[in-house]
Amino acid sequence: MRTELCDLFGIDVPIFAFSHCRDVVAAVTNAGGLGVLGALAFSPEQLEIECKWIDENTDGKPYGVDTVMPMSYAGKDEGLGQRDEAGEVDADAFRKLIPAETTAWIETVLEEYEVPPLPADAPDSPVGSSGLLGWTEGGGRNHVEVALSHPQVKLLVNALGPPPKDVVDLAHEHGVKVAALTGAVEHAQRQKQQGVDIIIAQGTEAGGHTGEIGSMVLIPDIVDAVAPTPVLGAGGIASGRQAAAAMALGAQGVWTGSVWLTVRESDMTPAIKEKLHAARSKDAVRSRSLSGKPARLLRTAWTEAWEREECPGTLPMPLQFMATAEAQQRIGLAARKEGAKARDLLGIPVGQVVSRMNDEMSSADVIYQFIDEFVDATERLKKSLDAAR
Repeated sequence: MRTELCDLFGIDVPIFAFSHCRDVVAAVTNAGGLGVLGALAFSPEQLEIECKWIDENTDGKPYGVDTVMPMSYAGKDEGLGQRDEAGEVDADAFRKLIPAETTAWIETVLEEYEVPPLPADAPDSPVGSSGLLGWTEGGGRNHVEVALSHPQVKLLVNALGPPPKDVVDLAHEHGVKVAALTGAVEHAQRQKQQGVDIIIAQGTEAGGHTGEIGSMVLIPDIVDAVAPTPVLGAGGIASGRQAAAAMALGAQGVWTGSVWLTVRESDMTPAIKEKLHAARSKDAVRSRSLSGKPARLLRTAWTEAWEREECPGTLPMPLQFMATAEAQQRIGLAARKEGAKARDLLGIPVGQVVSRMNDEMSSADVIYQFIDEFVDATERLKKSLDAAR
């Protein structure tokens, strides 16, 4: 299972694991893969805390940080989303763009599922009071600065478009490789022209923001289009057999995400894990209800509500997430009560491979199972090849 990416990063197996949970990132890194921390949900200050913890719990091993600097979002052409001299991004300028009818619609759905207002003693939201997160170039640049201040960070990853050229150059100056996710050949070629070192070919099966082309078609197309730039296969990969298929198509490793949601180290709530364990592939649907861009999410009463005829429609990024951030916090708190109607609204970005996520294993055991299945799959193919000679 070893490829040149293993030598490039000093890892044992080319399994790249995306997670917003630092415990998962550290566990995968310690097991021989490369954990990649999703920075989107963190303020720069919190990201510093998360990276410092990973540094202290991975014995000098490399890991990555994933951020989002969208190529397009509402207000970008008007200069919104850039940092000021203090590194702050003006969230209020975006909030003024959220229509009152959208706010009213959200309250209608919450009332239908008996979700109360936030209590006065509610804990601080992990997304902050603005709900802006890192959905803008300015927010992404703040994450990049934190990531590059940690010597163990050896990979910087961007989604939703090519990272700015100066960010790629800055990463290279720090000895950090840059990867980017893409769901189309022309986008992959644009990433390569921008200086990106590794292309992540993400099929439509993937969780989160994803395109429309399946992995079996997309991976070899991108491999051919960007050669000799290395490619990671992504989308529908949660086992060694699936990793072997991706590598047979020309990928030099795999980018994984959904499979880590239900591992023992994951910080997902028991209610979310229970839903994921019960879900089938068709329960992972593409919806704009999360961010305004198509993203594959667990089908819930929330995703279905945004498809209703009376719904005013979703908003462009970053307005959709900002409009719904507090609602998601309220849903999470209300769903803690057993039997609460609010549980019907609970969801999470997840890929179609959710149908295979039926057990709670440790992250290390998932890595070891990947290796065992990869060996079995390749040995079967070798036997078939030998028999045909």
